[in-house]
Amino acid sequence: MSKILNIFLIICLFCITSQVYSKEKINNPKVRSLRAIVVNQQSGEIIYKKNSKQRASIASLTKLMTAMVILDSGLDLSEEVRISKEDIDKVKWTKSRLPIGSTLSRLELLKVALISSDNRAAYALSRTYPSGRKAFIEAMNVKAIQLGMENSQFRDPTGLDRRNVSTAQDLVKMAQAAYEYKLIREITTTPTEKVTIGKRNTPLGFMNTNRLVRRGVWDIGLSKTGFIREAGRCLVMQTTINNKPIIMVFLKSHGKYTRLGDANRVKKWIEKNNYKKNQITRSDFKLGSPS
Repeated sequence: MSKILNIFLIICLFCITSQVYSKEKINNPKVRSLRAIVVNQQSGEIIYKKNSKQRASIASLTKLMTAMVILDSGLDLSEEVRISKEDIDKVKWTKSRLPIGSTLSRLELLKVALISSDNRAAYALSRTYPSGRKAFIEAMNVKAIQLGMENSQFRDPTGLDRRNVSTAQDLVKMAQAAYEYKLIREITTTPTEKVTIGKRNTPLGFMNTNRLVRRGVWDIGLSKTGFIREAGRCLVMQTTINNKPIIMVFLKSHGKYTRLGDANRVKKWIEKNNYKKNQITRSDFKLGSPS
């Protein structure tokens, strides 16, 4: 009798342990970024969140806002813009492959800024905005207010200024807004781009900073990476998983590949588990259907 009771207790313990393990497996994609959010773009339902309301520097994710302000302005994208000394980064002193005095079209500057995250290109775009860079930054903040990004602020067009801050939840709104611009979708999902600068016979090649875009395995509709020391590594991405449009945001990722690892972990987690059984909440995001 005692032996049968012991066997029964062992079986019960195994069942309980299995259930706990199974629940952890379903509920935890093991995201290592310090701030994150994963949202169903169509319904606005939050699939996963982690410190999603905490503000953080956003680095070059800023350039999505820069691109929207340029496109909203109606400025001629074919107009030639000359790179000047005013476009040199005096915040972090980052380098650029765009020589002072070279000319590129506004469209080419957009491509270089969004694909390879070139800061000089973003500076040049803001400098040639009507009324100059200061007015451009004001327009960025006005746009943020219009999008309901209540916990965000912009101090420069590149993201080099650590005072460019937002939350993962606010960045979902920015990503959704940027997704509505066909040109931004096309540019940010381009693996590589060649641009002829000045009198060079051979065009310069610019690679997308998102390795997942370059590999071409994912179905990605929008992408932007970012990095400065204060922000860590960041990623905003729109993708399709299980035939559902998903927006992912990862902030303050420490480690060169952590943000990409998080994206892959979340993707596998969604594919393996039916997230509808595991939703945290229905968000207040007013998200439109992807066009």
